[in-house]
Amino acid sequence: MNNSVFRRFLLKISLVLSIVSIGTFSLKADEIKFAHFDRPSKDSVIKILAIGNSFSEDAVEQYLYGLAKAGGYKVIIGNLYIGGAPLELHLKNAQEDKDVYEYRKVGVDGKKDRYPKTSISKALADENWDYISFQQASPKSGLFDTYVEPLPPLFEYVKSRATNPKVKYIWHQTWAYAQNSTHNGFISYNKDQMRMYDGIVDASKRVMKLVPIDILVPSGTAIQNARTKLGDVLCRDGYHLDLNVGRYTASCTWYEAIFKKSVIGNLYKPEKLSGADALTAQEAAHKAVKKPYSVSKLK
Repeated sequence: MNNSVFRRFLLKISLVLSIVSIGTFSLKADEIKFAHFDRPSKDSVIKILAIGNSFSEDAVEQYLYGLAKAGGYKVIIGNLYIGGAPLELHLKNAQEDKDVYEYRKVGVDGKKDRYPKTSISKALADENWDYISFQQASPKSGLFDTYVEPLPPLFEYVKSRATNPKVKYIWHQTWAYAQNSTHNGFISYNKDQMRMYDGIVDASKRVMKLVPIDILVPSGTAIQNARTKLGDVLCRDGYHLDLNVGRYTASCTWYEAIFKKSVIGNLYKPEKLSGADALTAQEAAHKAVKKPYSVSKLK
């Protein structure tokens, strides 16, 4: 056994021991009752595209691939990235077919490639996407009025160009800022984390009626759940997620929402993340998918 394989083996043992020691490792008991026909097939490559910004970078580019692989799924993950991009900018770029995105793509082998000067239309045509997600820029994430004008025409644009007739559409519910955040957008919420979170939850409820969204990925609720146990330490700069537990929590939420299988017990985690914190992230995500519009306190 070479060193890298041995290290991965030790990481898996560490996570399993942490789960067992806390006494919550029961896959059958913790399995969400999803209909089997709703689950993606392990026999095909599942293709996921985010139309986003740095918050989709945090959520899907780092750890979602590893979680999917550990769960037995083959995936391709794309992210159309412009830092801080709001819905109205995505709509403008779509209508004018602008080549202004950096298209980050994680292939079946886990390797990430970057393609500059890419348009939404090019990325949509690049793969037969199974899932396509939308999200609002973080300063506007809790302000539903900012969704009303740009999202419906953006949705119709994407729908008209998606090549998979069975594609499912995702709304990515993002997270509230850290309590000490100095981001200018925090002023809209009186620099109050729970006020921002409540606004995000309200907007994510209402967006499901604004356009025909199939899946809600409640990363915002998962992060808030994790904060009940770990404290307000999940952001690295007041708004972007911590490189380990924060990003991992969001990725766990995406995993469970898409694959409709409990993430608790998944043996993939970042090397620098302890088994106990990995389990906390998994529990936070699991509870968020079950209750996406309210905070669940973790013990």
